[in-house]
Amino acid sequence: MKKALSMLLAMGLVVSMAAGCGSGGGSTETSASKETSAASTEGASAEGAATDAAGEDATEAASAAKADTDKVYKIGVCQLVQHDALDAAYEGFVEGLKEAGYVDGENIQIDYQNAQGDQSNCSTIASKLVNDQSDLILAIATPAAQACANATEQIPIVLTAVTDPAASGLVETNEAPGANITGTSDLTPVKEQMDLLKEMLPDAKKIAILYCSSETNSKIQADMAKEAAEAIGLETQEATVSNSNEIQQVVQNLVGKVDAIYAPTDNMIAAGMQTVSMVANPAGIPIICGEEGMVNNGGLATRGINYFNLGKQTGAQAAKILAGEGDPAAMPIEYLKDVDTVINKDAAEELGLEIPAELQEFVKTPAATTEASSEETSATEE
Repeated sequence: MKKALSMLLAMGLVVSMAAGCGSGGGSTETSASKETSAASTEGASAEGAATDAAGEDATEAASAAKADTDKVYKIGVCQLVQHDALDAAYEGFVEGLKEAGYVDGENIQIDYQNAQGDQSNCSTIASKLVNDQSDLILAIATPAAQACANATEQIPIVLTAVTDPAASGLVETNEAPGANITGTSDLTPVKEQMDLLKEMLPDAKKIAILYCSSETNSKIQADMAKEAAEAIGLETQEATVSNSNEIQQVVQNLVGKVDAIYAPTDNMIAAGMQTVSMVANPAGIPIICGEEGMVNNGGLATRGINYFNLGKQTGAQAAKILAGEGDPAAMPIEYLKDVDTVINKDAAEELGLEIPAELQEFVKTPAATTEASSEETSATEE
């Protein structure tokens, strides 16, 4: 009996121990599960945090991109004087920007200023454009570009209607400007213009080169004209003015002394072209001009560049700078390769000249030329 009781107690002890071991195994498994669960939860939290952070970064990037897209760029314009060529360059600049997606009143705001031929006004305008924190400045003609260059070394400047930016001290070289300035040159095809003079006036022996002595680029062109003229057997005489009030008297002094006048793309002469032609044409002195606008105002003919197209090319440069796709320091000065021949029918008739048959296709009346330019401008605005 006692033996049987002892056996029963032993069996109970074994069962109890087995249950204890099962219970211990269950606790270990539960702890491991809790640890796994905690790790999973922690991993999920970290992954969620990373996702949230990435989402925030993407949102910030999108906001920054939208802010850049919504930016309205301030473009200041300093134009030396109002005349056909410089006006056309400005109009072309606006069109060039528009074709690149920059429209005045939408994503750009243009502040156009005209110095009315006064170089001191150029300096005042340049200071204003800098103080207004312009994002980019357009300088039209050499004195305007020089004033803007003196006013800032940080704001990008694009210039146009400048014959030789390097010779004018505006850039290090025309191939590699090296600072905050780039743009387009209106270097006129002087040799071709002298050839045109000889074609239309084969009997001419002596010509006057009419320009403003204070314009650096006009002096450059005058020297080129003298060399080109002498190369085809023409004698030259310089006729210079220092202000617009001298134009009429200087031209009158040429009557009876020369067979023709050559006027390069000089801003003072271009602005006073009606005065030049008023004296020269009745006196029988033909005027070969540097550009079409001067022909429209009484000159006989030109073989020159189109300033509207020059302005468009400048606008395309400006658009690259605004978009962050170009650095003025590394953007070479650009030139127009194509030239237009234009002959003023009214001036030819007043001078009693017969236009050679091979040049008849280039004959226009000033009214027709002006109307065509107006239509082009209207189409641009539309």
